[in-house]
Amino acid sequence: MAIEKDFFRQVMGRFATGVTVVTAKNEDTIGGITVNAFCSVSLNPPLVLVCIDLNSNTLPIIRQSGAFAVNMLTDQQEHLSRCFALSSPERYEHFCHTNYHTSATGAPILDDVLAFIDARIVAEYPGGDHAIFLGEVEAMGIGSKIAFVDEASHATLATLNGHIPVEEENPLAYYRGQYRHLAIHYRQPSLATPPEQDRN
Repeated sequence: MAIEKDFFRQVMGRFATGVTVVTAKNEDTIGGITVNAFCSVSLNPPLVLVCIDLNSNTLPIIRQSGAFAVNMLTDQQEHLSRCFALSSPERYEHFCHTNYHTSATGAPILDDVLAFIDARIVAEYPGGDHAIFLGEVEAMGIGSKIAFVDEASHATLATLNGHIPVEEENPLAYYRGQYRHLAIHYRQPSLATPPEQDRN
């Protein structure tokens, strides 16, 4: 029995995710697409994975550029998630009227995002109606800091193209087909601190 697409979406919608915009630039062409199929794969080397719809206009830009940036959105950037998910002149002709800068690969990094990953493609795999890209991280940033993988030092984002970052925001979340904001009053560590071993 074939699985119904709508029910598959409903089931997968029970898995809460963050919201990202994956961007790329090939020569003078830039593109971006809203993606929640994103995850880390490996720490050594640092690898990430994104899945891109085969019908997306951004797909050929990613392939031709050989790189992509994953922009993790704040809860104040829902409008960017919506814009980069639609087929519209604002997206294709005006890049959703958002400012960006670049880091290691030249892929656009949206201003004031929660965090970003800048990666070069090391492999592409078929994934049904999506293409799966494996990227090796070249640079990454969070808050006011950026780290380049091939450098031991850290630099501030304020030194990149004159861009000054805002204070850290909360993430934009997506659950059951709707945007959500995280409750800031409930915080617990993911793992309990192990008790000290008896050294006697």
